[in-house]
Amino acid sequence: MNMTTADMTNSPYKTIWNLSWPQILMMFFHLTIGLVDVWVAGKLGREIQASMGMVSQSLFFFLVIGMAVANGSVAAISQSIGAGRMLRAKRYIGLCFQLGAVLGIIIFAVGYPLRDGMLTILRVPPEMRHVMQYFIKIFLYLLPLYYLLIITNAIFRAQKKVLLPLYSMVIVTILNTILDLGLGLGLWGLPDMGYRGVALATFYSISAGAIFNVFLLYKLGALRKKSFAPLKWCRKAFPYLFKVAWPSGLMQLVWHSGYLVLYSITASLSTDNVIALAGMAAGIKIESIIFLPAFAFNMTASIIIGHYLGDGKPEEAKKFGYRILGLGILFLSLLALGIWPYIRPITALIAPDKVVLDEAVNYLFYNVLAIPFTLTSMIMAGALNGAGATLYNLFIFSFTIWGLRLPLAYYLGHQVMHSATGIWIAMLISQIVQASIIFYVFSRCDWQRFSMSSNKKRIKHG
Repeated sequence: MNMTTADMTNSPYKTIWNLSWPQILMMFFHLTIGLVDVWVAGKLGREIQASMGMVSQSLFFFLVIGMAVANGSVAAISQSIGAGRMLRAKRYIGLCFQLGAVLGIIIFAVGYPLRDGMLTILRVPPEMRHVMQYFIKIFLYLLPLYYLLIITNAIFRAQKKVLLPLYSMVIVTILNTILDLGLGLGLWGLPDMGYRGVALATFYSISAGAIFNVFLLYKLGALRKKSFAPLKWCRKAFPYLFKVAWPSGLMQLVWHSGYLVLYSITASLSTDNVIALAGMAAGIKIESIIFLPAFAFNMTASIIIGHYLGDGKPEEAKKFGYRILGLGILFLSLLALGIWPYIRPITALIAPDKVVLDEAVNYLFYNVLAIPFTLTSMIMAGALNGAGATLYNLFIFSFTIWGLRLPLAYYLGHQVMHSATGIWIAMLISQIVQASIIFYVFSRCDWQRFSMSSNKKRIKHG
């Protein structure tokens, strides 16, 4: 998409939809990759499936720095393009690309010698240890290319080239599915490698996606000599990237660790704790499907707000934030209303056990009620990311998760209701408070001051 901010203003809802639908599909392919991995791992045995789950959780901590840089790149590149500073945008593309490659190698170099110690920290059971050792080793080898995939996808999104990450994820999904089934289960005459095949399917598919993205960047002229700025420019440009990235990365850790503690609170219920955990796990899988569009609207908000702030139009940026929020709530509410009458049979595909199914539907009831509030938090957070105001997100999410959700979940679940329902209610209440605070910040606070155009020490072309 090569629309200017004036073009976007003339067709606001068309712009939002054109940026969102490819990202909705991209999130669907992300989900498909995970489901195929889990399904094939389940066919190979419960130890393999459990190892796949554990290594996926562990991988998040290795990727959090890459995701933080990706958020910083969207803010810096989109604002530069919105300001018409195309050389600055190209240099930020080059800088972010270099950071992705270097950070991926550094994290690999630090993590690889510590891989056995990680298994000890995770308290991996002896019967799973040899599988986890292989998974961790292959995924560590993959880190440099995984970083490039994450950051190059963000670079494309920042330029409104949202179809390119979609194409990349189509390649990753198709290749991962073929290799999962072929190498993992020995189909189509491919060697039956079991769990090693599942790990290699991830390695080869992510590598293919990263290589495809690098090729596209080169073909688009983004990896030419002029994209790699002198060290003097990089030293002036890097602080803005860092200022946006570090709160974003820390917020990811706050969010993820909060969920781990929530699992712990659920697991320590005095009665029916195993049922509650199983119901929560099944409910989260269904919830993740419902919320696929929400992640797309979050990324769309980052892109559009960044472009408008770069163009010096903060009021129009705010209007688009409200428009994306309204469209997102309408879209997701209609989707939830359409799915809800069938939620029990759909959930039963994942949780056939009746008591687990009952708890999963109970979990989903409160989280579907929270849709307008959850969506408000996600879209407003995306808008603040695009503005570079990630500090607001860090403070808001830290307070509502660690200061409200977790203590309230323990109090309602363990002290008042003595059941998982108290935990689900605490999640709903925290979402309401979180949405209210972040909406107030977006409506009333000067978050636009975090953009480069509001920074007194602006970064020059050269």
